[in-house]
Amino acid sequence: MKSRSKDGKLVFQHGTNPRVVPMAVMLVVLCGFSFYLGGIFCSKKIKFEDLGSIRKAVQPSKGTAISPLQIKYSAFSECSIDYQDYTPCTDPRRWKKYGLHRLTFMERHCPPIFEKKECLVPPPNGYKPPIRWPKSRDECWYRNVPYDWINKQKSNQNWLRKEGEKFLFPGGGTMFPKGVSAYVDLMQDLIPEMQDGTIRTAIDTGCGVASWGGDLLDRGILTVSLAPRDNHEAQVQFALERGIPAILGIISTQRLPFPSSAFDMAHCSRCLIPWTEFGGIYLLEIHRILRPGGFWVLSGPPINYENRWRGWNTTIEEQRTEYEKLQELLTSMCFKLYRKEDDIAVWRKTSDNSCYNKIALPDAYPPKCDDSLEPDSAWYSPLRPCVVVPGPKDKRLVLESLPKWPQRLHVAPERIVDVHGGSASAFKHDDNKWKVRIKHYKKLLPTIGTDKIRNVMDMNTIYGGFAAAVIDDPLWVMNVVSSYAANTLPVIYDRGLIGTYHDWCEAFSTYPRTYDLLHVDGLFTAESHRCDMKFVLLEMDRILRPTGYAIIRESGYFADATATIAKGMRWGCRKEETEYAMEKEKILICQKKLWYSSNQTSS
Repeated sequence: MKSRSKDGKLVFQHGTNPRVVPMAVMLVVLCGFSFYLGGIFCSKKIKFEDLGSIRKAVQPSKGTAISPLQIKYSAFSECSIDYQDYTPCTDPRRWKKYGLHRLTFMERHCPPIFEKKECLVPPPNGYKPPIRWPKSRDECWYRNVPYDWINKQKSNQNWLRKEGEKFLFPGGGTMFPKGVSAYVDLMQDLIPEMQDGTIRTAIDTGCGVASWGGDLLDRGILTVSLAPRDNHEAQVQFALERGIPAILGIISTQRLPFPSSAFDMAHCSRCLIPWTEFGGIYLLEIHRILRPGGFWVLSGPPINYENRWRGWNTTIEEQRTEYEKLQELLTSMCFKLYRKEDDIAVWRKTSDNSCYNKIALPDAYPPKCDDSLEPDSAWYSPLRPCVVVPGPKDKRLVLESLPKWPQRLHVAPERIVDVHGGSASAFKHDDNKWKVRIKHYKKLLPTIGTDKIRNVMDMNTIYGGFAAAVIDDPLWVMNVVSSYAANTLPVIYDRGLIGTYHDWCEAFSTYPRTYDLLHVDGLFTAESHRCDMKFVLLEMDRILRPTGYAIIRESGYFADATATIAKGMRWGCRKEETEYAMEKEKILICQKKLWYSSNQTSS
């Protein structure tokens, strides 16, 4: 509302003596008055217009920001059956858009918002609830992972074979025809630290069907099995169907989504990664994620080339040159040959500063990374052709300096002081808090701790407290730290757990139907300002197995909103109190139903 004078000034009568007021002064007064009246009008307008919608919505808890989530119930349609193994950010349908150089097309390339699917990914026809652990390590239902490619192309390597309605996993591989257990036995002879709790976390690059990682589970070593979505169709899907930790990924042009000095051991068994090409940049990434004192194990070309070269379609001279180039590169990165026997060679990343001092020299190659390059920056961060040199305080990361497993699980890692607000007391408090919470969760969901739940994801952990509290149960936990949150993933690895960085505005690097239990703790409250939570819930539906569960711990507002959306995804949810019956926080226990495609096409 505005007031104007017709002749440029306003005239007020006071008795019979008129006074002319300067126009500028009166404009200021009237503008302020009109602003006041407009504020009253607008506030009342908002109240009147929003009253109807507020009555329909769930009232948010005090202090909770309003989310963009739509509370109105809406049933989601089915995706077409050809999306049964849809991996949005590694979708072969979109590969032709990206380059072939260094296989960049196999990296994460997520669809833009207008291409995101708003439908439910169906299971294959004939899908059954997975075989339970530990039996699942040796067999799975063929219809759950209905691919014959590996069976036909890799049958001579004893990876797996199809018998009736099942795939069987004999434990073979390219470099371990006598079985994976015999292969690991030889490795343990070469690396005694695998037997005494020194080595706890490992990464297997180019993992096949993850038989190596599966065998190590019985030996107290937790492995992240890594493979791209490639011509082998479903290496990671087979691994997760078996109940073995795995994630889609490739060393190409971007860093792997792990912090520096994370793994105690890295392994490659004829993984076909060209280690000596591109200036050794792939080896430099292994160097970054391997902690000082950690081990890198290689079997396959060019190891034992003297006896193996005839079967590699090459010459002995070529393989000798390749081995010498590999050894030279590893030495320049401060790796030392530790042991070598038959088809296995082991190098160890040194913790000796004298070696790294040489890297700092001007003519050294590869050079030392600039101090401005954050070694833990690993979400869409490009690979760098330089060595991440441990700093003076990184002596605390040396493998031998850590407590042995399982003691290291409950000892506050020294890297916790790098976290804002982190301390030994905060770590202990978090540890105790999750012991209480898990006890309560098991009352609400008694299947936790049974063979019905094997693959678990904590979608927004801090220190891995959830995973630590269920360590004695027959399950494993993928700890996810938001790429926008405090960097606590190094702490998780230092305590002997595994995890990855991720941004939940995007799809996770896994196949559909790969987790039995998803856990959320305030994720929607923390991320709803960035992400459309509808798509987060659809992503949860994609990666959750039919009959699997979700525990969603949120404010009352987000709990009710989530339950409404979950109903449209064919989930059944119930709302429960927290362990201390806090009014501002609720727990949703949800279960995904098993349904089959009606074969209708959906965009």
